[in-house]
Amino acid sequence: MSCPVSKYGEVINQGTRSVISRRYHTVTAAINREFWNISSDVQNSIYVGSYGRNTAIDTSDIDILVSLPEQSYNQYAYARGNGQSRLLQAVRQAILTTYRTSDVRADGQVVKIAFSDGIHFEILPAFENWDGTYRYPDTNMGGNWRSTNPKAEQEAMAQKNRSSNGLLNDTCRHLRNVRDYCYGSYHLSGIVIDSFVYNAIGGWRWTPPGESSSAAAGDYESALLNYFNQHATWGKMTLFAPGSNQLVATEQSIDCLSKVLNHIAR
Repeated sequence: MSCPVSKYGEVINQGTRSVISRRYHTVTAAINREFWNISSDVQNSIYVGSYGRNTAIDTSDIDILVSLPEQSYNQYAYARGNGQSRLLQAVRQAILTTYRTSDVRADGQVVKIAFSDGIHFEILPAFENWDGTYRYPDTNMGGNWRSTNPKAEQEAMAQKNRSSNGLLNDTCRHLRNVRDYCYGSYHLSGIVIDSFVYNAIGGWRWTPPGESSSAAAGDYESALLNYFNQHATWGKMTLFAPGSNQLVATEQSIDCLSKVLNHIAR
C-alpha cells in the first residue's frame, strides 16, 4: 500500500505550539538574566533545527540557539581544561533556576530539557560572528568550537518551500512521520531529511488551484527514491545543508532514509 506525501500533513497543533512558545520565552529569560543581566524573554535567542526550518512534527525536539556575550566566550574558550563543558554547565545552572524539577542535563553540544509531557528542548549556547554565523561548544574529544549558520538554512528552506507551493515542508514532515512510526528503531537525523528533500525536490511543486497536473499518483515519491538511488553509493551520500552549504553527516542516517523512501514509493 502506498504512503504518499499529503498536503498540510503532520502539522503541530496550536495548543502544542503555545506550550512551546511559553517555554521558549522562559528559557530565553533565564539565559538573559544570567549572561546578559537583562530581563528580556525575546532577545538573543532563535528557534533552530527542524522547528526553526518549519519542518518539525509533534514528535520533534525543539531546538533553541541562545546567543551569549563575547566576554563569556573569552571566559570559557581560554579556560584550562574543557571550557566547553564548563559553559554547558553554566547554561544548565541558569535554566535550573526556573525549571528546578525538570530533567535538565548537558550533553555534548547542547543542554537538554525533558518535560514530563514528552516535549524535549535542546538549548545550543553560541556566539555570533560578524558574518551571521555562530560558534558553539562541542565537549567531545577534549572540547572544541564548531560553526553553524542556521539563519542561512532557514532562509533557503523558506524560499524553496514558497517556490514549491509548500511541497518542500510537507515532504520533510512526512518523512519524519514515516521514520517515527515505521522505523523508530533506526536513526535518521532531521538535517539529513531536510537537506535531502531540498536537493531532491527539483522542480516539483504542489499544483496551484485552477491548474491541472500531468504527474500520476506516486510519480513524485518515485522521483525522490530515484534521486536517492542515483546519489547514494556504497551506503554513502554527500549532502550539503541548504543555504549554509555545510557538509551534513549522513553515515548513520542512510539506511533509514532508504527504508523511508522505499516505503513511501512502493
